[in-house]
This record gives sequence, structure tokens and C-alpha cells, in this order.
Amino acid sequence: MSEPAYTGFSRRQIVFLAGAGLLSGCGSIQLIPQPMQPQLYVLRPQINPPMGATVQWRLSVAPPDAPASLDTARIALSRSPTTMDYFANAAWNDRVPLLVQRLLIQTFDASNRIVAVDRDTAGSENDYLLETEIRDFAARYATPEGAPGIVVSIQAKLTSMPQRQIVSSLAVMQQAQASANSLDSIVMAFDSATAAAIEQIAAWTLNAPAPPASSG
Repeated sequence: MSEPAYTGFSRRQIVFLAGAGLLSGCGSIQLIPQPMQPQLYVLRPQINPPMGATVQWRLSVAPPDAPASLDTARIALSRSPTTMDYFANAAWNDRVPLLVQRLLIQTFDASNRIVAVDRDTAGSENDYLLETEIRDFAARYATPEGAPGIVVSIQAKLTSMPQRQIVSSLAVMQQAQASANSLDSIVMAFDSATAAAIEQIAAWTLNAPAPPASSG
């Protein structure tokens, strides 16, 4: 998707330029247009919290790891298996790893199935640590002009604390097709794929057995 480049002046710059023309003997004034601020898009997936019995343990959710190309607020796209790019003049309202961490915590909270859940911090004392790695979070184009498909791929790992023993791991990949080659439609497809990925990780986590620290 191509976005128009910003080449104009703001209204304030035009007024200033016109006023500068009224001055004589002051030489020419060259104005440099300010770069356009990106349009911010909000990730708002409709997530259904997993149903089931309440678990009697506490959970920390670590900030997800991500490659540098995805550890950004820019909205990623790919037109071939070997390239990565971003939509022009568009961005998420936060870095992708922080968006995913926030959605995970909100989903666990909304399930009402867990004693406590919070971000992993230096002083946290919880029974399990959920670590994730974002491996894909991009719009993928099969044709130059067609609507892209969205791919959300996350590797999850559940570790018992304080032993730091890996209890289980899960590979998640969810996809959704954008209905049109427009950013509004693409963001809605991101919502759909992200919701499915978060629901899968939350359900898997809440099915874990009681950790050794709380089983006595």
C-alpha cells in the first residue's frame, strides 16, 4: 500500500511566508515543512476470556520479546517472504510487545479465574511466570493490490517460580484476512488474529497444574 508523501506547508507556515514577502531588504526566507505525524491506530480485539474453574496460584506476565523489526509502534507489512516494511504515516498507539502484554493481563483479569495477575517486576513473588516471544505481527500481501492477510505468531513459555523450571511451552499462530486494502480494514483483521492468539494463550495458561510452590 502506498501512502501520499507530505510535501505541503501548514496554514501557519503559509501565513508566515506571506508576511515575510511584505518585508523588503531582508533577503529570502526558506521554510522547511514539518514532518507529518503518523495516524495512530488502536488495537481493540474482542477477546472472550476462557471459562473454567478458578486456579489457586498467582501469575506474572513478562514483557514479550520481539525482534527489532517488531519491537516498535510501526505497523509492519511484508510483500515477499524475505522483506519487511511498514505502512506510511501510520502507527499503533504503543509498541507491539507492550500492547500484547497489556492484552494478556486484561484477559486474565477478565476471566475471574486467577488469584492474582500482574506485570513481571523485580519485586514480584508469584507462582508462575508467563514469558512470550512475538515472532510475527504483520500484514502479508500475496498480490500488490489485493487485501493482505494478517499473521500473529507468538511463542509462549510457562515457568514455575522461584525454581524457574519450564513447565510447558506453546506455539501460537493465528491468521485473519483483511476485507479490503485499507488501514481500517487491516487493523480490524489485526484485531481478529490477535484476539484468537490471546485467547489461546490464556486458556492454555489457566489449564496448567498447580505449581510445586503451592501444591503442599
